[in-house]
Amino acid sequence: MSTDSDGKQFRIGDYQIDIIVHGFPGKSVCHGSLGFSTIALIRHGERIALVDVGSFGQRSLLLDQLAQHGLKPADVTDVLLTHSHYDHAINWLMFPNANIVIGKTELDWSLEQPWGETVVPELYMRELQQWPNLQTVDDGDEVFPGITAHMTPGHTPGCLVFVLDCGGQDMVFTGDACKNRAELLSRTADMTYDGEVTRASIDAIWSFWSRHPGNILVPGHDLPMVQDNGTPRYLGQREAAIRAWYGEDLNQTTVISLLPDSPAKVAAAAAE
Repeated sequence: MSTDSDGKQFRIGDYQIDIIVHGFPGKSVCHGSLGFSTIALIRHGERIALVDVGSFGQRSLLLDQLAQHGLKPADVTDVLLTHSHYDHAINWLMFPNANIVIGKTELDWSLEQPWGETVVPELYMRELQQWPNLQTVDDGDEVFPGITAHMTPGHTPGCLVFVLDCGGQDMVFTGDACKNRAELLSRTADMTYDGEVTRASIDAIWSFWSRHPGNILVPGHDLPMVQDNGTPRYLGQREAAIRAWYGEDLNQTTVISLLPDSPAKVAAAAAE
């Protein structure tokens, strides 16, 4: 395996994996969910996949990141959705030529949710149900060359973990079955319909992750990680901040860091 220093680019065998959006392990205090979720780009031969696709707020970021990798939305051949929540799934319709992969259990469940009460994007899931390129999958199905789906319920009933098996080294994409390092270590989750079900799923994730030395875990809302003697170690550096207009004109902004080792207000400077 080769990786860059910021934990965004990985080369494993014949696969090029780029974490084009790093997830963030936090919630807003006063304004609801942040929904800052991980998006991964996987290239293998002529196939190009995205693992999760984010929400409205990530559309321009997603387009910019694809362009930086020489790609357009029409080039994406496969979209692999870990689950149906808005911050992971809404942007599937940006990719008209792609196979849209979601767990059958997950899609069926999402269509049964009461409208206006959950974080399932009701209209998007209803449209996905009749999409010609939809591919619903079950536990153990191969969803992309070398990538297998595994049912890991708890966050939702049909959450999937995707395991990329490169022969001697794997990459495990957990989505929100295990969102961050705290959930990995505590084997509990901030959002679950059943704590015991979630614990069993996180135990399974540890099993996938521990199968080979050097396996990489990519959570739904955190940095990629490897294990050092059974302890998760981050790859790369976290980037998270908010730019706010607290001044009297649009050229005066304040950048507020969301990093644990930085002062809350990093800078007040003229907008670029």
